[in-house]
Amino acid sequence: MRDLGAGFRYLLEGQRWVARHGKSYGFGLLPGLITLVLYAAALVALALWGEDAVAWATPFADDWASPWAGLFRGFLTVVLFALAMLLAVITFTAVTLLIGQPFYENLSEQVDRDLSPDGTAPESGLPLWRELWISARDSLRIVVRAAVWGVLLFALGFVPVAGQTVVPVIGFFVTGFFLTEELTAVALQRRGVELRDRLALLRSRKTLVWGFGTPLGLAFLVPFVAVFLMPGAVAGATLLARDLRGEENRDRDDDPAGALRTGGDRARP
Repeated sequence: MRDLGAGFRYLLEGQRWVARHGKSYGFGLLPGLITLVLYAAALVALALWGEDAVAWATPFADDWASPWAGLFRGFLTVVLFALAMLLAVITFTAVTLLIGQPFYENLSEQVDRDLSPDGTAPESGLPLWRELWISARDSLRIVVRAAVWGVLLFALGFVPVAGQTVVPVIGFFVTGFFLTEELTAVALQRRGVELRDRLALLRSRKTLVWGFGTPLGLAFLVPFVAVFLMPGAVAGATLLARDLRGEENRDRDDDPAGALRTGGDRARP
């Protein structure tokens, strides 16, 4: 339970950090705004032509008696839009991070420099094109995993009682885990941590990850909120990554409660 609270604190401290660094926050908003416009256009197009797409994909229902064809296709249209919304929530972070790779790399480095005892930040040493390729490749792998979970949970949603109670809760925790993976990847990739090792690292501290990612995933369900929280989420994920790696943070006069110290720091005498 302590890790659960620590994860939520990192989420709040990330927002606090960008609030103190207005310029970084402003630049960090741009990728989210671009992604929001793209996703909004795609969802509007699906709302306008989704029914036609379902009718085209189900020609076998043309000869069904009324009202069964309409009910069947209406149900599939709702399912299609619900799946699109779920995938939009899951993939929004991946797409935004890909579009905003240079912005968020810079923001994450600033957080590292701000907290490191020697004022430095880890660097990957890779050219930008290589970093973008690794980010796109790993994001695609995570999106595929998240999509499989999404389809499975959606199918389980039809199970009586459990589908309306337990399954949605599991869905939020799954979403929180994948959101945290995408966000911590910015800091962990600079440290040379590969995707498999990142996943193992996150699984070793699941409650910490859920404390950070689950409330963020819930917040992302509110329209436009994701855009404004993304810069702080990247900053908070950098704090969480430092905790996972057991890295030391320097003492800060403006942080008397020690909220910006990692779990490893708190454990030291």
